[in-house]
Amino acid sequence: MLPGEIAWLDVVVPAADVLWDDDVGRAMWWFGDVWAEALAALGSSAVEVHRGPLVARPWSRTVCFDGIGAGEVLVDGAKAVGISQRRTRRWMRLQAAVHRRWRPDLLVTLLAEPRPAVSELSPVAELAATDDDLRTAVGAALAAR
Repeated sequence: MLPGEIAWLDVVVPAADVLWDDDVGRAMWWFGDVWAEALAALGSSAVEVHRGPLVARPWSRTVCFDGIGAGEVLVDGAKAVGISQRRTRRWMRLQAAVHRRWRPDLLVTLLAEPRPAVSELSPVAELAATDDDLRTAVGAALAAR
């Protein structure tokens, strides 16, 4: 929410690429696998890529990190990597976000009423990795694809 607290990574995949999938859910699985490999390489354990349907929670329409979507990554049951997708007929952009610091107390003060109590939000995993660490680990996992 403040500079340096969230790391973002966008990947653009052309429709003709082997990584393209017409199914919008499955299209994000491989990207979640890349992140899972990177997080494991950085020392995270109990890393899981969500391959089921959208898990909507009471506040996930307001706070996207409260829900769990296709390809998103959990560490010890807490969401660690959020992934969104934008696509046209010619390309898709997968955008991933990881929190270095999760501050739901600040977040809820920025929301209009009705707003959740901090205790109503799902846990979010914080990653201590630097930008260089993330670039190296995600880059290695991407290169292996």
